[in-house]
Amino acid sequence: MKICILSDSHDRSDPLVEAIKEAKAAGAQAVIHCGDLIGVNTLRASLKLDIPIHAVHGNNIGDVASLYRTMAKSNGLFAYYGQEAVLEIGGRKIFVTHMPNHGMAFACTGDYDLVCHGHSHTAHVGMQANVKGGKSWLVNPGSVAGIDAPGVKAIPTWILGDLESMSFEIRTLQNSPSPCHAQG
Repeated sequence: MKICILSDSHDRSDPLVEAIKEAKAAGAQAVIHCGDLIGVNTLRASLKLDIPIHAVHGNNIGDVASLYRTMAKSNGLFAYYGQEAVLEIGGRKIFVTHMPNHGMAFACTGDYDLVCHGHSHTAHVGMQANVKGGKSWLVNPGSVAGIDAPGVKAIPTWILGDLESMSFEIRTLQNSPSPCHAQG
């Protein structure tokens, strides 16, 4: 099963919609948003794409009450979890948070196949050694809005993940993969 992982849309609906459209065209069946979605207006057009969206808070929370109301009216297309989420998608256990330190800490537990986080606006795909003697995937999709990370050119990024092969590809909104590909 393929998934779209994105983060840090910061109230910008258009790039969020474009990334989800590209992911859906590539076979994605679910979206994970790692925080800083901000407001419900950012989400309205994305919900019309008919693909389930799972989202957590970020450090820029926005109108939480409206997000929960939207979830209640979404017929299961939108799930808003608060600070962090534990999901099972495609037979994989996934932990979602916004903050990188929390992401790394949960990857270190070895309890999850995949840990997703955002916040830094810099895309990254890698493996984290865990206390069980293995490695867990730790991914950051960067900023789908293309907001600058310190010292980095602003490029809207997201991740196309394949949960069957456990491979993750950083993509830009032009649907061209970056040089970073990773497989498990």
